[in-house]
Amino acid sequence: MSSFLRLKPLYQDRVWGGRALESALDRTLPPDRPIGESWEIVDRPEAQSVLSGGEFDGRTLREVIAGNTAAIMGPQWPADRPFPILVKWLDCKERLSLQVHPPAAVAPELKGEPKTENWYIAACEPGSKLIVGLKRGVTRTQFEKALTDLTLEDCVHRFPVKAGDSILVHSGQIHAIDGGNLILEIQQNSDTTYRVYDWGRVGLDGKPRAMHVEQSLKSIKWDDFEPEPIRGVRAPATIANAKEFRIRRVPLAERAELTFEAGEQPRILSVVEGKLITPDGEVLTRGDNIIIPYSVKNSFIAQSDTLTLVTENFC
Repeated sequence: MSSFLRLKPLYQDRVWGGRALESALDRTLPPDRPIGESWEIVDRPEAQSVLSGGEFDGRTLREVIAGNTAAIMGPQWPADRPFPILVKWLDCKERLSLQVHPPAAVAPELKGEPKTENWYIAACEPGSKLIVGLKRGVTRTQFEKALTDLTLEDCVHRFPVKAGDSILVHSGQIHAIDGGNLILEIQQNSDTTYRVYDWGRVGLDGKPRAMHVEQSLKSIKWDDFEPEPIRGVRAPATIANAKEFRIRRVPLAERAELTFEAGEQPRILSVVEGKLITPDGEVLTRGDNIIIPYSVKNSFIAQSDTLTLVTENFC
């Protein structure tokens, strides 16, 4: 079994995207397209990560997990169950739609999937903001009137962010990302998004994008007021702790070692600053996201001052 699984990114065109992943992460992007998302780890019928390097080079994540389930995910994981986490880089050159993901209790009725996600702000322009939750006291009646009046911005909680901030966005929370943010998004394996408002924008085809107002109104948690991000933590800390996953912020000084024992659980290791040397002598740099299998002990050495995020507790 390989000591870790490295995967090729899947780039996604988005009307709100740009080209920042080229400079920020030293990537080569498909030319002449607004790239809003890089799907770093995904195991879905319509989208599959492909392994890069090692004994599984060129095979899909689904194939590799199905054939090596216990070694990668642990002895209790069913071979046909998809990898439960989807990891993305988001280049939000412009503001995203105002949207919501259905809570677990509502998703089956709407034929969708719940999605709790965490946003880690890797970089942002001065004055960049996020929208998460409702302004305190806003009611469904007020929200629906604002939707008709095109004044929804008066109903939602918008706040400034800086690099290093992080916020956990639960299913059912109304949200949007303002332009100027580069974000590492770690989420449940879901691709259900209901847009309630798109600021009068048209899609890449020049036509208005589809809205999902009825589904959104059924999904929004109407008592969810003004959540706040975790601000600029520098020390080791848990920055997200949900029933779907936990994310730990793990800074490393130069030459410090980060070790994961075999037989504990599978994990995802994300490098957001600096460089790591792998057990095989490879270099992981800013933007890299790898899967650490259940059955393998791994030790990584920081080549410089390095900041990593460790995602776990998803099995």
